[in-house]
Amino acid sequence: EADCYWCLTNLLAGIQDHYTSDQPGVQRMVIRLEELVTRIDADLTKYLKSVGIEFMQFAFKWMNCLLLREFNLRCVERLWDTYISEGDGGFEGFHVYVCAAFLCQFSTQLRNMEFDELFGFMQRMPTEEWTDTEIEILLSQAYVLGTLFGGSDAHLSNPNR
Repeated sequence: EADCYWCLTNLLAGIQDHYTSDQPGVQRMVIRLEELVTRIDADLTKYLKSVGIEFMQFAFKWMNCLLLREFNLRCVERLWDTYISEGDGGFEGFHVYVCAAFLCQFSTQLRNMEFDELFGFMQRMPTEEWTDTEIEILLSQAYVLGTLFGGSDAHLSNPNR
């Protein structure tokens, strides 16, 4: 029981500002996601904006629920195991890279949808059939993004802001 309590306390300590008034941690992650996707798939970001989709409309849930609602439990276990293995910042820093890789996997499909279809798709991403194989690919892509952009905030900052 004590070990479980320690694990949960340790996990929550790194993301406590996600669940306080105004949820600044979640908002910070959504902003970083938008900046990252703008860098790696500017066409997707432009398209989402052109049809009236804001990152906050779909990514808030991804950040707040840590993708728990997007995947089956087996896949979430695999994701969260990696977040824990990443140490401090896995549930905040690495999670943003996972979300970016996740969103960009569907880039071509998303850019062929109109607002209603796109919004519905974003609320119910087609991951029911995902297995460890798809999660491993997603984590690999996220790791590459983290390697390319991690620790280099200049790469994430949008110079046009």
